[in-house]
Order: sequence, then C-alpha cells, then structure tokens
Amino acid sequence: MTPPGATTGASDRTRRAERAAVVGVYVGRPAVIGADRRGAPVTSAIAKGPVAGTTIAVGELNLAGDAQADLSVHGGPDKAVYAYPAGHYAAWRAAGFDLAPGGVGENLALDGVTEDDVRIGDVWRWGDAVLQVSQPRSPCYKLAIHVGRRGAGAEMVRSGHCGWYLRVLTPGDAPTAGDLVREASDPDEPTVAEAFAAAVGRAAPAVVARVAASAALAAQWRAGVVR
Repeated sequence: MTPPGATTGASDRTRRAERAAVVGVYVGRPAVIGADRRGAPVTSAIAKGPVAGTTIAVGELNLAGDAQADLSVHGGPDKAVYAYPAGHYAAWRAAGFDLAPGGVGENLALDGVTEDDVRIGDVWRWGDAVLQVSQPRSPCYKLAIHVGRRGAGAEMVRSGHCGWYLRVLTPGDAPTAGDLVREASDPDEPTVAEAFAAAVGRAAPAVVARVAASAALAAQWRAGVVR
C-alpha cells in the first residue's frame, strides 16, 4: 500500500530512528458488554485480552484474532490497529477509573510516545509490518459501558488522552514484545494531539486548517474537522 501523503524525495520528510516500547498487545472479538439506557444489549469488541504468543500476524484490516462489532464506525483500513500510551493509565486511575493497559480497548499499549510527539502520517515498523498513523480515536458511549462508569468518554476528551489509529502499509508478522521503530515523520504534519483538538473545538483556526489539509489524515476524521 502506498502511504497517503507520501513524497518522492527523502529531503521532503524527516526520518528519525525513534522507538516506542510495546507494553502489551491485545485482541478481542465482538461480545455483549452490557446494556444501553433502554435495556437493549450492546455488542462490542472493546474488551480485549493479551496475546500470549511471541508474534502476531498484522493484516490490512486487523491483528490476527481481532474484530469489530459495528463496521460503520469501527475498523476498516484506516483503523486497523489502535495504539495507546500506557503512561496515561496513571491519570485514569487518578481520575477514579480502575484501568490498566488494555483497558480502553487498544491493540497496542506503548511506552515512550504520546499524542504530543506522534504525527499524522508517521510511519512505524513493527517487526515485518509497516504501519502509518491515520487519525486519533474518538470515544463512543461503549467506553463507559466497558469500564463500568459514566463519564469515561468525557474524561478522554477532557484529558486529550485519545491514542491513535494506524493503517497497515505492509502486512507481516510482528513481535509481541520489543519496539516499534519510527521510520519517517513529516514535521509539517499535525500531531495526534492537534488533530484531536481540532475535532473537539480546542484548536486555533490555523491548526484546524493544517489538520484538514493533511494528506495522510483519514477521510472520516477530516470530515469531522471541516464540518
């Protein structure tokens, strides 16, 4: 797959040999996680368990063993893998949420990077697989059902601790321990934090414009920014 926003000259992109440590890898299948306000069952794959093996297959739409319940808003090529900074869980617990890595439904819990230093379009190598950051995560009502407490989505928005989705440029096998290596990053692209702020009304007009102009940004997120 050709990376959206890719350029032909190496001088057009900043290449950095930066790493993010894998704290855990998680997958799950759709299951009933609770009920909505009307008492109807709610199905989701947000409840994920740790992968026990030493490697996992990374496909264009999912990690092996992972799936989504509502494909109209979850999954697809731009949301193949969801990464989340493991360091955010201390803030979740301080806010009264009893959560640990894997707790917000991520596939990858990472150490060493946050939304402030990961950019839209960043290219990461994970074993044989190559992934590209496509958009932040926008929480839905199922997060609160999953964690068993109202206000979980609002807390994610308040804190900006959203994590990010990645599209898979090159499928392959990836280790469940070790590092992801950032192979390319364009300093002109917005950070994940900026892209999230633009969607929730907390960014200056110039930032909103830069987010909307990002060639690597998922179309669904851009539509929310320019609405």
